[in-house]
Amino acid sequence: QVQLVESGGGLVQAGDSLRLSCAASGRTFCGYAMGWFRQAPGKGREFVAVISWSGSSTRYADSVKGRFAVSRDNAKNTVYLQMNNLKSEDTAVYYCAAAKGGPSIFIALYDYWGQGTQVTVSS
Repeated sequence: QVQLVESGGGLVQAGDSLRLSCAASGRTFCGYAMGWFRQAPGKGREFVAVISWSGSSTRYADSVKGRFAVSRDNAKNTVYLQMNNLKSEDTAVYYCAAAKGGPSIFIALYDYWGQGTQVTVSS
């Protein structure tokens, strides 16, 4: 079992930056790709970004490409999502998730999920 806890969300203005963190505990973090997803009010959960176990491979949703950056520190069992130039449409609950099978954009392929952290961007 892997427990994931997100932090770093909050209320910001359009154009601001935030860095989300996701701390893993419990079973070893080793070998898991880590993804970030988000869910806006009234919408389904959508893929945002993913990073491979080694950190050598990343992928982003088109809507965040060039603005968001995913990274990880395996020594600290932590993955990060740096969000720059935030827009009102980025308002959502952000979730991190762990996938043993490798990087994926598909929700169903993730084994563990955090509880989420709210990001609200005012325009």
